[in-house]
Amino acid sequence: MIGGDLDGALTFSWPDEEWDYQEAPQGREAWETSRWETFGAQLTAAGFPVPRTVRDLSELYLTWGLAGREETPEGTLWSMPAVLPLPGGLLPLDTDLTERLDRIRWTMRTGPLVDTLIDHLADGLGEPQEVLTPLDRLAAATGQDADDVRLALAELAHSGDLRVYCGQEPAVVERLEAHQRFRLVMDWEHFHETRMQLSIPGDDV
Repeated sequence: MIGGDLDGALTFSWPDEEWDYQEAPQGREAWETSRWETFGAQLTAAGFPVPRTVRDLSELYLTWGLAGREETPEGTLWSMPAVLPLPGGLLPLDTDLTERLDRIRWTMRTGPLVDTLIDHLADGLGEPQEVLTPLDRLAAATGQDADDVRLALAELAHSGDLRVYCGQEPAVVERLEAHQRFRLVMDWEHFHETRMQLSIPGDDV
């Protein structure tokens, strides 16, 4: 949380709601201390100084390419690159954290694609048990391209919500061609047990 000037100390900011002791039973101060220890160890292992002030952090951002700085007649101009480097490209991350970050990125990429496909299958087709179709037909029906539909199918298959067959043989979703017909078998019971969907009527937005 940035307060005061560039030489102000770095602290974590917290939401106003009560601290969740189930998620972090050690409490705020102990949690913050452990986070700083972990972050500091990662920085030290990578040969970077541990920032203590806002100025320190801004210099670290410049070093990493997370920010740019230019002196202009109007003053200092700060900017950010269009594409940010990944955490693993800057710091040595342990396996668990790497897998968690990869999963978050995958979910952010596939989540909207899955929602669009499910809307078509559930609302448009009435939750059919099976669908015989090629990727390009699903793409046209959902307003996506074939690669996006393939990603959505892969996520649903990985989660156990569907199976894909070519003829009677299981198919690898990632290898499906755009015009190749396949049989999509949904497990709607599993889908509804493990996923939550929220909808907001237009008049209530």
